[in-house]
Amino acid sequence: MVMTLALAGAVQGAAHAGDGGGGGGQSLYYNHAYGVLDRETADAIEHSAYLRNFANFQVRTTTGAGGQTWTGRYLMGRETYLELFGVGDLPGKDGTLGAGGLGVSTERAGDLAAVTARLREQGDGEPVEFLQTRDFGDGVPVPWFDAVFTTDRYDLFGAWGMEYRPEYFADPRSNTEPAAYPGDVGRERYLSDGYRDHLMRDVTAVRIAVTAGDLANTVPLLRAGGFTVRSVPGGGVVAKGGGTTLRFDAVPLDRVGLRQVEMSLNRPVAGRHVERLGRSDLVVGPGPRAVWTFGGTTGDQAPRATRHLGRPGTDDRP
Repeated sequence: MVMTLALAGAVQGAAHAGDGGGGGGQSLYYNHAYGVLDRETADAIEHSAYLRNFANFQVRTTTGAGGQTWTGRYLMGRETYLELFGVGDLPGKDGTLGAGGLGVSTERAGDLAAVTARLREQGDGEPVEFLQTRDFGDGVPVPWFDAVFTTDRYDLFGAWGMEYRPEYFADPRSNTEPAAYPGDVGRERYLSDGYRDHLMRDVTAVRIAVTAGDLANTVPLLRAGGFTVRSVPGGGVVAKGGGTTLRFDAVPLDRVGLRQVEMSLNRPVAGRHVERLGRSDLVVGPGPRAVWTFGGTTGDQAPRATRHLGRPGTDDRP
């Protein structure tokens, strides 16, 4: 209990210190989040005909650094995406119910180095740097993105800063777009334009329940990346930047997990559609947005999600 209270106090202090952003402008933007769900929900998502119409949806197995593989369910937008797993889809504790992760990425080459330097200046410990690779099936790893973590220790959630590598964009198998400006390593270039053929456009808000310790490890990265971070009543923080709102609720370890995701749509819809997917509800419309609540109907406690984030020594993700 003493350790929990101490970590909670550290989070509160970091949040207040972060009000107004990281001091260097926006350098990191929401790229994707992931959660590990109960098997019933993960299977319902994987086999949903509705999701294949709603979003640029795919189920993909990826091989990363060290030959580690993971199979995820992806909803791809214009600049952002959501990655979902079932229990056991990731190795070790990353595949347990309730884990989750968050990737925030740069738009210009060199910005991750500036963020890493800012982390050192903040005095939040020595950042952990990592190169993720991707194997397209020929056994030859291609540099994918550079990553930085505030620590290599975590409970069931972690966040990392990332910057896509020029070698990945240069590989024709990556199916990425040409640079829109010098130094373009942005999210829109990385993702395809397949979102245009569907309703979902982008992820605009994510709510995740995490431990106080994991939250304390996350706040410095968001601050260094230029997010405006503020504490909220009841514990936790809200971070805003680049058109995305991130809410983290500080909870005991047995209550962690992905709780809710909001998405913008390519066009407004007149009615309200509710799609039940396992123990989750996706509510689309009315208007230009959708809200996906995990763990039952809106207001229920979310199931424990699991974290898949690509820490050094584990698999990383796309």
